[in-house]
Amino acid sequence: MSVNEKIRLIRETKGLTQEQVAEKLGVSPTAYGDFERGDNDPRLSKLQKIAEILEMPLSDLIDLSDKGNLTINFSNQENRKSPKSKICISSSNAELKEQLLINELQKKELAMKDRENDNLREIIALLKREPLPPQPI
Repeated sequence: MSVNEKIRLIRETKGLTQEQVAEKLGVSPTAYGDFERGDNDPRLSKLQKIAEILEMPLSDLIDLSDKGNLTINFSNQENRKSPKSKICISSSNAELKEQLLINELQKKELAMKDRENDNLREIIALLKREPLPPQPI
């Protein structure tokens, strides 16, 4: 089963409309419909967000044992008018696909931990500046 078919099936099973998922994803209902029909391949970051909306791991959405190709879109962030380049990875490179997904998830996890560390540093700085109020007994 293709990724777009899985997305549609899981969305319908969860009782969500295309409009609801599109809104949470931050795209138009038309663009989301294109994902489900397979008319447009979403970027890996969009697939991750779709997996979060559908409350499932990305690895379940993208079955690495599927035959076929996994297409990842990369766009030039500085110039959105430039054409997107695509990397197609054949299913014979399942280990490479798996490593790409693992790397992407590790980057996201590191970014979350960095934000958490920054928040903890702010809390520590605030606690050092102001004494804690007396606690009621």
